[in-house]
Amino acid sequence: MNEIIVVIGGGIAGMEAVGTLLSLGHTPILIEAGPKLGGHVASWHKLFPDLSSAGELVSRLQEYMKGANIFLGTRVISLNRLADGYSLKLSNGMVINASAILLTTGFQLFDASRKEEYGYGVYDHVITNSDLEAWLAGRADARVPKNPEHIGFVHCVGSRDIKACNSQCSKVCCATAIKQAIEIKEKFPYARVYCFYMDLRLFGKKYEDFYVNAQRDYGIQFIRGRVSEVGETRDGALQIKAEDTLSGKPLKLRLDLLVLMSGIVRNDSIRELSLMAGLETDSDGFLRSVDNEYSVVESNRPGIFFAGACTGPKTVPETIAEARSAALSAHRYLQRTTIIR
Repeated sequence: MNEIIVVIGGGIAGMEAVGTLLSLGHTPILIEAGPKLGGHVASWHKLFPDLSSAGELVSRLQEYMKGANIFLGTRVISLNRLADGYSLKLSNGMVINASAILLTTGFQLFDASRKEEYGYGVYDHVITNSDLEAWLAGRADARVPKNPEHIGFVHCVGSRDIKACNSQCSKVCCATAIKQAIEIKEKFPYARVYCFYMDLRLFGKKYEDFYVNAQRDYGIQFIRGRVSEVGETRDGALQIKAEDTLSGKPLKLRLDLLVLMSGIVRNDSIRELSLMAGLETDSDGFLRSVDNEYSVVESNRPGIFFAGACTGPKTVPETIAEARSAALSAHRYLQRTTIIR
């Protein structure tokens, strides 16, 4: 097949899409702005709900996409419509004429320092879910005490929050908090672990079992209520104030570590790419699909397709499934345009 398909974004969506395109007989080109493949998942430790290895998933995808043309540390400088495709100018000086484009640009995490009441970047022992994931994967972090006795997790940091300009649910935070709480209990069996939540959204297969297991087998305490204030004591510990909305009682707890579950927000690169290509975006800044039911991988521009969290928060299984669907949609699109020509 002579048609060139460009995949922009080298996270797990882009990697799966490239592998699927290879299996369909294409030789796709993958463009990744960062220095390595795998996106956020490459820096994760384990995946929920089975606690399987994130690194093994990335390695499997790398094996699947052998034979693809990959450009790391490369950005799209310009993107213009042609009569039968798109012209892309890259930061490495190359110009590629593509018959179809798959956007798999992923997401960013909400900047937790914007929620000043939680003290991220101010207090020594306040970290984010991303920070903890890196620590669990083996990266040293002095903010994590050697033997913490009391550890708290705050759900929905920057999600479902009008003041933070993000009213949407980030979809994966509840399950991620449960996963990380279990991993923390495995590291520190005698620590008391608390999860502060608005409400728990555990919609996926085995997610409810995961939640029950966290309470029954690990003794993790789930408290329905927001943390309203975080302070630091003279000896460097954290003092938090919250309310248990089920009992209607205020709480004051001393913690050794507080983990903020930063929500998913749109990737900044989306804005620039959407303007270049004339793509529509939603009110939350994510790319807008043709619809949210049947054509979720299709854009408003012919030959441009979406997969993964560039259109909104996604789980790993959803991301992989969308990547396969987008690759197949691009393949069918090229088959139709070839027949017409």
